[in-house]
Amino acid sequence: MLSKLWRFLRHPTSIDVIINTLGNYLNIFFTALFALILVRILNPEQYGVLSVLLGIAYVLANVLDFGTTATIYSYLPPLIEKRSENIYRFIKSMFFYQSLFSAIVIGTLLITFPYLDKVFFKTDAPIWELYLTALSVLFFIWQNFVSNCLFAAKRFLKANIYNNLANAAKTLVLFALALTHSVSVGTVIFTFGIFGQLVFFLLLFLEKKDLMFVLLKSEVKREEFRFGYTLTYFLGSQFMNLGLRMDLFLLSFFKLRNDVGYYGLAQKIILAVITTVASITQVLSPAFSKAETKQEILSQLKKAFLYLLLPSAIFVALFITPNQIFYLFFTTKFAKTADITRALSLPFIIYTLINLPTLFLLYTVRKPGYILVSNVVFFLVFSFGCLYLIPKIGVFGPPYAAFISLAITGLIQAVAAVKEFRSLPINASKLRSSNL
Repeated sequence: MLSKLWRFLRHPTSIDVIINTLGNYLNIFFTALFALILVRILNPEQYGVLSVLLGIAYVLANVLDFGTTATIYSYLPPLIEKRSENIYRFIKSMFFYQSLFSAIVIGTLLITFPYLDKVFFKTDAPIWELYLTALSVLFFIWQNFVSNCLFAAKRFLKANIYNNLANAAKTLVLFALALTHSVSVGTVIFTFGIFGQLVFFLLLFLEKKDLMFVLLKSEVKREEFRFGYTLTYFLGSQFMNLGLRMDLFLLSFFKLRNDVGYYGLAQKIILAVITTVASITQVLSPAFSKAETKQEILSQLKKAFLYLLLPSAIFVALFITPNQIFYLFFTTKFAKTADITRALSLPFIIYTLINLPTLFLLYTVRKPGYILVSNVVFFLVFSFGCLYLIPKIGVFGPPYAAFISLAITGLIQAVAAVKEFRSLPINASKLRSSNL
């Protein structure tokens, strides 16, 4: 038994998962530390405004991914394996088009943000904080792009070192702001959304400055963006990402001021665990993109299930965590956060396991249309569920809506995955050629 466990842990995939998971746990530690500091400085209403503005930035950063993450994981690993000369052209083309489209959207946001805040978000934040939030979106996008390229190249250790050194730098700045009594919603957004990313890019440049000049000389090709696959996945994934934030936005819409602060903190805890799910799927994605036979696919699904048991166990642990632990970290001022976190933890076990059919549909058979359909259903059911339940039971409405919507989403993807698995041809080469 111990020998099997040791062989499992020594497997290259396990090593990458361990490195990436530990890196994300360290990121979770910093997230908890930031929250620990901020809840002792900001009042619940201020923390609610910060949660909404950073939530907007995170949602837009995911929306403006434009599906490039899936394209990077699907196409960059084979280019690296073959040592293709098109690697740099691929990376630069993807970066160019994503930045171009993002700049157009962010420019529009800069013009409309004050009106949107007045009508929908209702944070009453100063206009300069709204503009700072919009600008930070571009920095989040660039950091995500670089991180995904490093992950696709299996440079998990390097990417996590860069990210957590940037987190350490943000922590130092936050302590400095606290000591000088300069902590505000605006200074926190600048620290988290711009300063940290600049540190990340500086570390990358110092080590890869020769590569930067090669990229600058590379040409940009429109076909490298692969609009069909990329934009279909973009639409599907962003319905999920936006849906995961609609609960907070709708709580803000109904002007549940203090409850937004409590819920925002609980949501941060849940999203921190979700990063663990992402750290695992980032490692597994290249293997799913190479799997062609039914045996290979079943092997990858079994392996993925074993790894995804870890974040599932964390959600279970959150559900049984006593109040005293929450109070120790977040003080009794945010006592309601404990109950909200427990209510959210069980639905997100379903979210964790949904990644099994998602990996197969997206990277093996390369049919993101299923992801689009299921995530549109999630967005609609969750959003209307929150609209119906929040006025009735307040801050505890979204967890019920999350459970129902995630269960339906998982069922749709599971049925689609079974259908595609059964229809796979015996000849593996036919499968690959039919999806290119």
